[in-house]
Amino acid sequence: MTGEAAQQRPNLGLDELQARLDLAREAQERVHSLLEAVLAVGRELELEQALRQIVDAAVVLVDARYGALGVIGDGRRLSQFITVGLDEAQIAAIGPLPQGHGLLGELINHPVPLRTPKLSEHPASYGFPEHHPPMHSFLGVPIRVRGEVFGNLYLTEKHGGGEFNGDDESVLSTLAVAAGVAIDNAELYRAARQRERWLAANAEVTRSLLSGSPQGEVLHLVVDHAREIAEADLAVIALPVGESGELRVELAVGEGAKVHQGLLLPGDGSFVGAALRSGQPIISPDVQEDPRITKGSPRWEGLGPAVAVRMGTDEGGVRGVLMLARTMGAAEFTGQESTPLLGFAGQAALALELAERRRDAEQIALLQDRDRIARDLHDLAIQRLFATGMTLQSAERFIEHPEATERVQRAVDDLDATVKIIRSTIFGLRARGPGRHGLRAGIVEAVERAVPALGFTPGLRMEGLLDTEVPSEIAGNLLAVLAEALSNTARHARAHNGEVTISASRTDLTLSVVDDGVGIADGVSRSGLANLAERAQRCGGIFTVERGAAGGTRLLWRVPLKRN
Repeated sequence: MTGEAAQQRPNLGLDELQARLDLAREAQERVHSLLEAVLAVGRELELEQALRQIVDAAVVLVDARYGALGVIGDGRRLSQFITVGLDEAQIAAIGPLPQGHGLLGELINHPVPLRTPKLSEHPASYGFPEHHPPMHSFLGVPIRVRGEVFGNLYLTEKHGGGEFNGDDESVLSTLAVAAGVAIDNAELYRAARQRERWLAANAEVTRSLLSGSPQGEVLHLVVDHAREIAEADLAVIALPVGESGELRVELAVGEGAKVHQGLLLPGDGSFVGAALRSGQPIISPDVQEDPRITKGSPRWEGLGPAVAVRMGTDEGGVRGVLMLARTMGAAEFTGQESTPLLGFAGQAALALELAERRRDAEQIALLQDRDRIARDLHDLAIQRLFATGMTLQSAERFIEHPEATERVQRAVDDLDATVKIIRSTIFGLRARGPGRHGLRAGIVEAVERAVPALGFTPGLRMEGLLDTEVPSEIAGNLLAVLAEALSNTARHARAHNGEVTISASRTDLTLSVVDDGVGIADGVSRSGLANLAERAQRCGGIFTVERGAAGGTRLLWRVPLKRN
């Protein structure tokens, strides 16, 4: 062996030793980085932040340029896609986020680690959309939470142009296990916080109802809480309309609320109708394309995920439907989110029923008091007026002056008119509801029905012999006009206060509805008021609608009580 060869052998041994030391140091650093990443992910309790932290850690651990975490939703599609390495301009240029096709779908359908040196050469690859940055090497691993696949980690484009190796796969798989634990903890934490918020909302709704707040105010409270806690963009409450099976949207708040407010929806062929028939929440990933919606005009523009639950049960009675929707592209509603929503809607329905029972008890007490007042008026006031009138009539023959006789006769006529007014008042006091005669009672009911949609209780003033002097045909037209006028106010006026005045004289019946809303702009079509004008014309009367002196709208409907 020459001296030169002998000198090279120790050098070769030293190089090999140095290489192994470098590998050991690199492995130690990688394990240290992995432990730091596991600790960082495990500390995060907010789910969205935890998901972002997982992707950030994965990119660093395997030295990738791009990373993403896809959350699997209903139908084995990606409901969320969190990316790292792409800026906002690139994301906007690429277009809609992936739904889980191609190579991403391969990992969804076969949840095992997947590595490939070139994305384009894999059989499941679909290629990239326009403006998508070039990507070559790929590594994907599933994330499991309690044995179920929650989503997948996708890493592409290893720095230096190389491909991902077995060590990268092992590190990423280890991170995925830690990510599953972190996601589980974050979801448990979020569920606990959500339950706490739903319980607090239930308590506030119940307290508001039982303290005597108007139903419209409480319905606002229900939709506001549901929309905020469930992070929805639109909240709707629809209530059944009689026995027809249809539902009316009593309240809509949020994105596109104006389009939904006041709509009459079919029980069969609408999203809320499907929820009314189902005892469980119904969820749609895209309400615009939901197969349960077969009737009605399109009104879901800009909205995507939706959930609807009925308020009440078959045993306790169904009060209505609460529906929530998010904008297109937002996260889908999950079963975990919908379960507490169903409980909240049930508690709200129970509170509404309790409040209704309380109102019924108050109404019974009020009616009993009215009966007492009516008896007193009949037995005391009318009898005294009769006695006074008879006394004046008997005294009339002793009066010689013609002017005094005329004055006494006018007094007797006034007493007779007063008796008629009191009798009409007694009739109104004893009218129990729409099933019995009594225009006054029908007017009160029409105003009360409009309160939830209006969001406030309008002032009501009634004058004259409404129950005795108004023919039934005109009374029916008046109630229809009043209901339509209040409905228009609720849909278009954006008012905070209003007043209804109805008076009957010897010749005319007049309805006036005034509000402090936005008023009617010049040039705006008034075709929706044609029905009111037609009813006035049919009764030989007049109908006008104009801006009020201090803003808002003033509607006047007047018809004659006696035609010549």
